[in-house]
Amino acid sequence: PGLIGWMLLNMACLQQQQKELGYVTGSMMLINIFQGIYVWDGLYQERAILTTMDITTDGFGFMLAFGDMAWLPFTYSLQARYLVKHDPHLSATALAGILLLHVLGYCIFRGANGQKDAFRRDPNGPSVQHLQYLQTKRGTKLLISGWWGMARKINYMGDWIMGLTWCMVCGFNSIIPYFYAIYFCILLIHRSIRDDEMCQAKYGDDWQRYKQQVPYRFIPGVL
Repeated sequence: PGLIGWMLLNMACLQQQQKELGYVTGSMMLINIFQGIYVWDGLYQERAILTTMDITTDGFGFMLAFGDMAWLPFTYSLQARYLVKHDPHLSATALAGILLLHVLGYCIFRGANGQKDAFRRDPNGPSVQHLQYLQTKRGTKLLISGWWGMARKINYMGDWIMGLTWCMVCGFNSIIPYFYAIYFCILLIHRSIRDDEMCQAKYGDDWQRYKQQVPYRFIPGVL
């Protein structure tokens, strides 16, 4: 429900901008397209969400309920609401550059998550059978090649890049639209630390071996 509410708010903002400014800006069109694809992806790939940390670890409670019904639609639509009255007057070149950056982020995000989901469902499937993995004492397999050989949380990086482009379409005159990128960066770092601690307790020495094989957390060769 939160995802659908988010899209309804975005479309309402687009309509309101038309009334306020007399036209729809390129930035408003891009934010609706970017976030519309993100919502479509989340709904279409719903099966994969069942294996995420939100479901497997945190479980259903106030945080997930409030986040889905209130925080997500009313916070994630911040950029569209900002654009209702503020046209950043970005050039076609700037919008094209932001679009390319968004495509890069989506390719990383979808490629990594799709690969992980396919491997979990069938490690011998044609699309993932070539991947190398670390066999743990628990009997599970940890990927050490493909997207997941680049960084342990490579999907987070792609997700954040997409979120950054949502902010960039609002221009650079105010920090308000960048709230999401700042908040999401903090959230992803905190979540990665929590996950690292849980995996250390879960896998023991195997987790240290895995981190030696995949030393970077977010950005290959950097961080």
